[in-house]
Amino acid sequence: MNRILALFALLGSLIAATPAAAWWEYGHETVASIAMAQVKPSTRAAIRRLLARSDLLETPTCPARTIEQASVWPDCVKPLGDRFSYAYNWHYQNVNICKPFAIKPNCPDGNCVSAQIERNARLLKDRTVPVRERVMALVFLVHFMGDLHQPLHAGDKADLGGNRVKAAYGVIEGRANLHSVWDGLLADRALSTPPGGAKGLLEEYGPPARAAMREGTVEDWSRENWQVARDSAYASVLGDPCAPTPDQRVKIDEATIEKLIPVLRLQAVRGGVRLARLLDEALG
Repeated sequence: MNRILALFALLGSLIAATPAAAWWEYGHETVASIAMAQVKPSTRAAIRRLLARSDLLETPTCPARTIEQASVWPDCVKPLGDRFSYAYNWHYQNVNICKPFAIKPNCPDGNCVSAQIERNARLLKDRTVPVRERVMALVFLVHFMGDLHQPLHAGDKADLGGNRVKAAYGVIEGRANLHSVWDGLLADRALSTPPGGAKGLLEEYGPPARAAMREGTVEDWSRENWQVARDSAYASVLGDPCAPTPDQRVKIDEATIEKLIPVLRLQAVRGGVRLARLLDEALG
């Protein structure tokens, strides 16, 4: 059993070795499924028409025929090397949680997740753009909205979004770090806690709550996620989120996990309903 636990911890640290691989697959797919359930019927039909042309992306090892597949496509194509290397910095924005919130200094030349959400939403909406480019804009938009709502892609403290914070998650010691915990170990547990899946998560928030989530701008959402990074991701393990990071592993015990599960569930719903709004605006 100890070997199995160690293997899972090692896998988590390897998958999330950099700040560009967020929410693993389950988190991204859940955000995408929530969005698909919330969009207008006309938008849903338009999404399916575009994804039916995903062969134009010419990435047979990384299919994007469904919105769930599309949600992980931008991570799937990373091993393809130079072809998509330009998009590496688009998955996150390192906005320091211990300084006043500001995106522009941390988004050089538009190479950050919030700027790319806005850019790909514009491309998706523009019917004069070639179909291949609109398909790519769709899959990037779906993915990046998931990334933005993984708090450690929206805020950090000069530690690569928690990748340099060694962490012990529950009974798993291994080689986990704070980023991998929020990307997958904690996220997977939170999103699968009953009632799980898109339907179960949405049932926790009625129409008025979901309507309120849809309000605001991408910058507003960025600020909110930056604050979640500070007040939940870092504060839960450091107390004072701006305290120096200890050399030893920070402990994320069962009591802390239970407190953070609702935070992760809310993040997924926020990401999904906001993605639905952007998709309706571009395609509805």
